[in-house]
Amino acid sequence: MGSQGQAAATDDTTACRTQAAAHFVFVPLMAQGHLIPAVDTALLLATHGAVCTIVGTPATAARVRQTVDSARLTGLQVRLVEFPLDYAAAGLPEGADNADNVPIECMQSYFEAVALLRAPIEIYLRANAPFPTCVVSDFCHPWTTVLAANLGVPRLSFFSMCAFCLLCQHNVERFGAYAGVADDNEPVAVPGLEKRFVVTRAQAPGFFRGIPIPWWEEFADYVERARAEADGVIMNTFEEMEPEYVTGYAAARKMKVWTVGPVSLYHKRGAEGTLAARGNAAAIDAGDCLRWLDAKDPGSVVYVSFGSIARAEGKQVVELGLGLEASGHPFIWVLRNADDYDAAARAFLDELEVRVAERGLLVRGWAPQVLILSHAAVGGFVTHCGWNSTMEAVAAGLPMVTWPHFTDQFLNEKMAVEVLGIGVSVGVTEPLMYRAAEKETVVGRSVVEDAVRSVIGGEEEAEERRRRARALAIKARAAMQEGGSSHRNLMDLVDRFKAAS
Repeated sequence: MGSQGQAAATDDTTACRTQAAAHFVFVPLMAQGHLIPAVDTALLLATHGAVCTIVGTPATAARVRQTVDSARLTGLQVRLVEFPLDYAAAGLPEGADNADNVPIECMQSYFEAVALLRAPIEIYLRANAPFPTCVVSDFCHPWTTVLAANLGVPRLSFFSMCAFCLLCQHNVERFGAYAGVADDNEPVAVPGLEKRFVVTRAQAPGFFRGIPIPWWEEFADYVERARAEADGVIMNTFEEMEPEYVTGYAAARKMKVWTVGPVSLYHKRGAEGTLAARGNAAAIDAGDCLRWLDAKDPGSVVYVSFGSIARAEGKQVVELGLGLEASGHPFIWVLRNADDYDAAARAFLDELEVRVAERGLLVRGWAPQVLILSHAAVGGFVTHCGWNSTMEAVAAGLPMVTWPHFTDQFLNEKMAVEVLGIGVSVGVTEPLMYRAAEKETVVGRSVVEDAVRSVIGGEEEAEERRRRARALAIKARAAMQEGGSSHRNLMDLVDRFKAAS
């Protein structure tokens, strides 16, 4: 462990003196979509009296340090410890210590390098009191089975995914639904569910499956063994939203499932500072976004963001922009890495910005998403269906235009559209990223225009969708309040994993 990590750990030890309290060690996947909910979950457990240690690489720690430091100032017993990767030994480019900035061709080396952190993490945990009582690791870190076994403590798998997604994926594999299916895009019914849902192998291949490299197939098997051997599962969802799927997944896995979401509700309304900094290394001035929203009518603005990884190609950017413009509704459009677009796409964005003037706000870079979604002026969300974004929309009571790009996002779309009835699909049925063969898929401007109007327009169907979304938000907030299902599960975790007296 580097000197920076040692200094941070030494400073934090004084805040973690409670010997009888549960001590959860969080090992998140160092990627934005996994990191943010893991940190929020740790802070929620600390709110209820637990000690929490969050481990990460330096770049990962930088993204959440302000959030953790703010929590520590309120008296929560949480510490953030840095463990640098050995780039040379792993064959990684210098500075590639977060999954979001690792080139796809280096991803195998990245997972191998992260696994080498087990020994320094164990050394640190043995040297710094209090001793852990439970390891909470992202399911992508199967090597934490050895870490927990060496420490002699239970290990829980952490998922920022819904139970519906996990159960569908589990049943497809368990019952061999793809057996004899040659075409990756041929729909098959998900076995073992009361309601009929169809998926394709391209949409739901299984975690780390479908990559034609032997190492990844072996890694997928390792991940599956670790999941099967876990002492339980923590999920960023809530029972009232998907009771049959939470129960079904617990039964299928024969293990306890703690639903603790929506974890974004750790950040209270009005806490603009922590919400703006959530998941971002630099302090963000959210004032421009909020002032722009303050001038708009309630429920009139559509928010557009495809998360930290998904990115539209130049032609798609043009069609999306023209569709937003034609919808007639105000919009905030977040463009990550906008400078990477070709000259034609950049010129189009500049021209669009002039044309829409006060009606459209283009944000190039990071945006305080939860803060924006919770604003009264926002009435709908065009999303890639990452589960964090989906849960944040649920917590805010917003209907969604669903635009999945890869992996679990297709099942999340089915959750929003077919299970909850709060989403409208743009019709994407094949992965837009991480696919075996290049293929151009462009959603046309008219589809975008119609989809936006279907969630934010005045038709009865749109209003009914909004009513369902608002009712779900009430249930989400109730789940996190005293007596709610997620609150009870958090309290149970803190009590169940207390240190032995």
